[in-house]
Order: sequence, then C-alpha cells, then structure tokens
Amino acid sequence: MKLTKTLTAMTVALAASTSAASALDELTVAYFLEWPTPNQFAQTEKLYTEALGIPVKWVSFDAGTAMSAAMASGDVHISFSQGVTPFLVATAAGQDLQIVDIAVSYSDNDNCVVHAELEIDKDNAAAELPGKKVAVPLGTAAHSGFLAQMKHLGIDESTLNIVDMSPSDSAAAFGQPGTDLAMVCGWGGSLRVMKQHGNTIFSGEEKEAIVGQVFDVTSIPTAFGEENPELLAKFLKITADMNAQYSKDSSAMMESISKAAGMDLEGTTAVIGTFVFPSIPEQLSEKWLGGNVAKYLTDSAASLEASGKIKALGDYNAVINTSFLEAASKM
Repeated sequence: MKLTKTLTAMTVALAASTSAASALDELTVAYFLEWPTPNQFAQTEKLYTEALGIPVKWVSFDAGTAMSAAMASGDVHISFSQGVTPFLVATAAGQDLQIVDIAVSYSDNDNCVVHAELEIDKDNAAAELPGKKVAVPLGTAAHSGFLAQMKHLGIDESTLNIVDMSPSDSAAAFGQPGTDLAMVCGWGGSLRVMKQHGNTIFSGEEKEAIVGQVFDVTSIPTAFGEENPELLAKFLKITADMNAQYSKDSSAMMESISKAAGMDLEGTTAVIGTFVFPSIPEQLSEKWLGGNVAKYLTDSAASLEASGKIKALGDYNAVINTSFLEAASKM
C-alpha cells in the first residue's frame, strides 16, 4: 500500500532520533473498541512500534474508569481517548495524572437514548421518566452528560432507578424484547446500536449547548511523562500525523481503522464521521489546552462536587501539561 510506505518512511525518520535512554521495554496503551480514530491505522500497521523503537501493546477497555485503574496499577502507560469525567474522578481521588492531548471531540457521539415504545421526548420527559430504570456507565463522560440533561429537564436523579452498565452491555439489553430499561447512555458503536431501538432526547448540538464541549483526552501518569518525555512526544506526533493524513484522504486508512476498532466498515464510517480531531496548533490554542479545557475541567468538577460525587481540586491548570505536545509540534 502506497500510504503505508509513505507513513513508514515518516516513522523511520522519527525512530532515527529515538533516545536509547528510554527505560521501557514495551509501551502499553489503553483504547476503546468500537471507537474508531485515525491513529488506529498506525496501530494496525505497527507504525508506532517502528517509530518508537519498542513494542507497543494496545489494550482495550470498556470505560475510562478502568483505564484509570490500569494506570494506577502500572499496567498502562498512556490512556488514549479517556473521558473527562473518569479523569476528574481519578485525580480527585488522589491519582497523579496529566492531560497531554485532546484525542477527539464528539458532541454527536455521546448521548442517552430512550426506548421507542415509551414515546418520551424533551417535552414529556419530566413527567414520564421518573420511576423508570436507566442504565448509565457511572463515572464516565456519558454519566456527566446524563446528569446535565436530567438537571436541564428538571428531573431529580433520585427519582430514577439508575443501574451502572457499560455501553456495550446496556445496548445489548436495550434491544431485547420486553426490556425493563427505559433509557440507556453510551457512545461509539454502542450508541449506534442503542439508536436502533429508541431516540435521543436532545440532539448532539442541543446537548452541547447544555453540557458544553464533549471531548476525550490522552492522559498519562505524571511519572511516566517525567521519565519518558521524548517517547511521549513522539507518540503524540504520530497520532497528530495520522489525524492530518485522515483529513486529507481517509480512503486508504479506513480498512485498517475498522480492523483495530473491531467494527465493520459501514459502522466505522458512520461513527468516525461524527468525530473531530483537532490539530496540534488547534489543541494548543485558547479553545482547547490553552485555556478552555482548564475552565471546562473546573466547571465539570464543581458540578460533580455539588452532586456529591467528588471533592474538586483547587487548580485544574496543574493537571494539564502541554510540554509534550509542544515538543511534538517541533518534530
């Protein structure tokens, strides 16, 4: 494949400057299945391994909370596309993590779906939803979005029968005849399945007006970045190069992305088409890591604290580290 040869040349150039000082024998990266992103082309084609000079092991997770636990145990070095809420929960609990990159923005690919048989919409939800069973992946971005939507609708969460379920599990249960789930919340391929059996109360655009920006981050244990700054910068550089290539011509990448995401080509195309992948200059701008992300973290943490979920940190600028992305921009 011509594209593979071109990108391999890029990785060889990066690898030529890779410091042998890295103490890692293998880099472990957490990611989500059914969450297609351009860097999965590099994942499938082994471009990260070639550029970094060490094996890169990709481990899939069902939720960002599990990513946090894996970083805490030392089993994962980088969590790609971790939700903001799991990151806030982990740091509030004392875990020493940093945001180093904006992985993806996705207002249209994280939402809650009510079952079609109930005919619930934003006009009657306040009257019809209380007392019903709702599946939410607790401690995730979908959970925060759910809480914001319920607050906007004037629904007290205590009036709902909330169960903690991963999106894949709740999507499967939602499609069963006679299901007792009135509403389910999730993202990616699971959200696509959910929509086959119901409807969202708010569109992605309406939800963004309620919730704010919806995005995932690349997060790391602070110590990993301190010990492997060049390795991390190169990882971010490859990721950014994949995003840039995807924006120019995605056709040659889709098969590999689909394979890594564990989806068919149709589903991959449908999901990734709702995503936005900010460039490095965009990420370093005021809209993202240059200002708005810290404000978003502060506001989101305050909301979680008000609902009794966490004790917010005093300064969220302290958990954002742009030095690795800035180094990547110079590579």
